[in-house]
Amino acid sequence: MGRKYTFWIMVGIVAISGLSQGMLLPAIAMIFEKEGISSSFNGLHATALYIGIFVISPWLEKPMKKFGMKPLIVIGGFIVVGALFLFTQTSSFWVWFVLRFLVGVGDHMLHVGTQTWITTTASPHKVGKQVSIYGAFFSIGFAIGPYLASTVQYGVATPFIVSTILCLIGWLLLIPIQNAFPDQGEVNQESESSLQRYKQVWILGWIALLAPLAYGVLEGMLNSNLPVYTMRKGWSVEQISFLLPAFSIGGIITQIPLGMLSDRLGRERILTWAFSISTVIFLLAAIFDQYYWLVFICMLLAGMVIGSCFSLGLGYMTDLLSKHLLPAGNILCGIAFSIGSITGPVLGGLFIEKIQYTSFFFAVMIIMAVISIVYVAYMKSQTMIRKAESR
Repeated sequence: MGRKYTFWIMVGIVAISGLSQGMLLPAIAMIFEKEGISSSFNGLHATALYIGIFVISPWLEKPMKKFGMKPLIVIGGFIVVGALFLFTQTSSFWVWFVLRFLVGVGDHMLHVGTQTWITTTASPHKVGKQVSIYGAFFSIGFAIGPYLASTVQYGVATPFIVSTILCLIGWLLLIPIQNAFPDQGEVNQESESSLQRYKQVWILGWIALLAPLAYGVLEGMLNSNLPVYTMRKGWSVEQISFLLPAFSIGGIITQIPLGMLSDRLGRERILTWAFSISTVIFLLAAIFDQYYWLVFICMLLAGMVIGSCFSLGLGYMTDLLSKHLLPAGNILCGIAFSIGSITGPVLGGLFIEKIQYTSFFFAVMIIMAVISIVYVAYMKSQTMIRKAESR
């Protein structure tokens, strides 16, 4: 099959993966809130998916180099399909925790395989565009997810059954695709351990890894904690299901234009502006959080500004690393994303419980402000280094 066809199959699979993740977070959050489970335990449960990502990450690079990217994606997809189906067979808190963990394992195998496939085959001047298309389709799936989650009102099993069927269709589309292997580079791979490659990625690309970390925090907090916070404010399930996709929809609108703009102006510059502007938007959301439609507009604008930070970070990492380091780089992006996603819901849940009478959006704003300060400082230091070198 041609490269173009394979690319679109990868994009389609990622969209379905986004749908399952976008459904899982709010659906379980709403089910547990109705059952009277505390917001901190609700947030803790949400971390299971990201613990799965974190645990499987160190074990993916060598199998991918040895067996190729297709087996990784196929096995990951199979695990997701199986886990989603098993959600319909029980309602145990801890069994669901394990199933969420397995969804995280499978999803990350799928994402590392597809991300490496795309970043290693994209032309250097089209990296931003192709990665942003990848990110946009994940966001489309993720945006539809909460609408699917709202079908929980027709029966607890309903969103899980629909998601299982869609993931199975995506998995079957993988079968005819030819296998491919990541670039091995000119480095002697036998003499260079995975740990050494991870260390090189960290030294060269730590600033790029902050973007998927931030996206993980945002995704975790907005999809796990925000439903709890807004339900306690008295907003209906229908209002919440309409509000949650606003961030993802904003990301969809601007993802590809921002990706193309980053090819021209530089990803570090776009990311710096995105984090800075999003800080102001979340401050406005915190100030006006009594007004549903103003919060909706802020969520939409925030998505337009910062909803592309994962794909921009992935593209930025591709700029900073040589091709043989890209598998390790993609894995570390996943680890950064999972760390953000694990800490985000826990911090958000604690904020809602412990710091009452204060808007939840202040917590998000503070995180965005810290990351924007780091990016501004990094940009200034790089400018100073370039000036010193030119003298």
